Amino acid sequence: MKAACLRCPLRLRRGALVFCGLLSLGSSSLAAHAAVDGSGDRDNERRLAIRKEALSYEHGEGVPRDPLRAASLYCDGARLGDAEAQFNLGWMYANGRGVDRDDSRAAYFFSLAAKQGHPQSQKMQRFVGEPGPEVPECMRPPVLADDGRDVLVAGSEAQKVVFGLVNQLAPQYGVSPRLALAVIRAESNFNPQALSNKNAQGLMQLIPDTSARFNVTKPFDPEQNLRGGLAYLRWLLAYFEGDVSLVAAAYNAGEGAVNRYRGVPPYAETRGYVKRIMSLFKRDDHPYDASVTTPSPELPRIRLTKGS
Repeated sequence: MKAACLRCPLRLRRGALVFCGLLSLGSSSLAAHAAVDGSGDRDNERRLAIRKEALSYEHGEGVPRDPLRAASLYCDGARLGDAEAQFNLGWMYANGRGVDRDDSRAAYFFSLAAKQGHPQSQKMQRFVGEPGPEVPECMRPPVLADDGRDVLVAGSEAQKVVFGLVNQLAPQYGVSPRLALAVIRAESNFNPQALSNKNAQGLMQLIPDTSARFNVTKPFDPEQNLRGGLAYLRWLLAYFEGDVSLVAAAYNAGEGAVNRYRGVPPYAETRGYVKRIMSLFKRDDHPYDASVTTPSPELPRIRLTKGS
């Protein structure tokens, strides 16, 4: 049986926060927390279940260690108001544990927990400063369809399988799951068997040339299709240095068209597509791996055109 060890700040050393230990909650500890919370309602059970899963991925307890998945789960819990999840995610960002260190983002999550009276988060605020103005992606309000349903939330059991694959695979390619889901929503509406009149195939509507380029031999296999589409998004993000509007335009019309027109091509379909992706993703930029490819030679001119 594992006892919980509080993540208490000891000191700043070489720009990183050092803590006395890792927070590790076994099933008995979680049950104790539920008892302390004094509530057996469904919301509390859901928050505790999410936190338990996040902890297992953070520390590799019973599953392969996957800090990006842990961070995503902690953010789900944070959005549901779980102060412990907010603190744990803030701790990961404050220390760069499996995610890029980001004091501003750490401060955001510590402040949420601190407002609920979480004592450790209140202490941590003095180490990381004030939150920045940007709300983390996973904490933003959902985009709703006409029927009031979040368009990036699975609406069926089949869609849940796709969402699970995206959340598992996207971090491996350095792609935000939300960006990947936005593309899938716009491309195929989560239909793995989708086929366009231009022979674009599967979830991410890969044309045969793109499938060949990224080693997709079975474009109607959901995992293969996702891996090909994610590999292409990773490449485009590096090629256009994280500019989401250019990435979306290139995904729809090809990077050659974006270079030729030095920006989003003047095609009604492409402009509508870019607008939809941007409305779903809600960010103008995205982190990228510069080692994937050299940037577009047209980027300086594109930026000049955007700035004019």
